[in-house]
Amino acid sequence: MNANPPTNPSRLPDFLRKVLWEYDFDSLSWEKDRDLVIARVLRCGEWPMIRWLREQAGDDFLRDWIEQREGAGLGNRQLRFWQLVIGVRKELVDQWIRNPQRSVWETRTDR
Repeated sequence: MNANPPTNPSRLPDFLRKVLWEYDFDSLSWEKDRDLVIARVLRCGEWPMIRWLREQAGDDFLRDWIEQREGAGLGNRQLRFWQLVIGVRKELVDQWIRNPQRSVWETRTDR
């Protein structure tokens, strides 16, 4: 990854509890649980969570994070959203969305 977000070992903001409900929230920190926090906020974060994440990590870091993981864990709509908001490259998003293995998860009816 090109950018390194600031490491902040302090507690995460309380408004993130909602997307990290199944974890011992008080034991989580940005420093040691950064990937978990990023994944959850990118996937299902509300606007205040997204703003906090973008301030904490920066758009360059988040874009690199998504691209390194080839959009894993993000739905097609989420990928298009992040393509527009932080500039994930369109050709990569198009490629990930066309991937037949990915489409199996996108077309599930049990979600």
